[in-house]
Amino acid sequence: MTHARKLKILVAIGLVLSGAFSIAPGFAASTPEETVKTYLAAMKDQKFDEAYKQISKGMAANKDAEAWAKEQKYIFQTGEVKIFKYEVFPGKVEGDSAKVPNILSSQDKFLNQLGADEYELYTLIKENGDWKIDQQEIVEKSEQSKWFSKKTS
Repeated sequence: MTHARKLKILVAIGLVLSGAFSIAPGFAASTPEETVKTYLAAMKDQKFDEAYKQISKGMAANKDAEAWAKEQKYIFQTGEVKIFKYEVFPGKVEGDSAKVPNILSSQDKFLNQLGADEYELYTLIKENGDWKIDQQEIVEKSEQSKWFSKKTS
């Protein structure tokens, strides 16, 4: 094998490897469900700067990471919000949009003082090729069987 051919092969391998490593950071949340899990884990641990990375510009109301994180910290402190656990269910993807159901076990001093489970539905969109949470809503009891495979009480 000539020196020029070896050099071409090494360059090709280098390009393949650099491409593989450049997509690796996005791999952490490559599915809508993984995005929701990453977001909820960060919110549970009050790592709002990490949670911010999982939300769309619309969900952030066009705030930068610092302003959004500061607002979330204030909400958590004022409301004495505690997230105990969450269970993310398989989502439904349609093109560049997805809906992911979740059961959240949390408590706060205003809306959920008793710590009742909340049946949530996250809407995600693709932003720059990554899944981002764009909306969060509560699923009414009459709609829960559509999204949650386990028996609801």
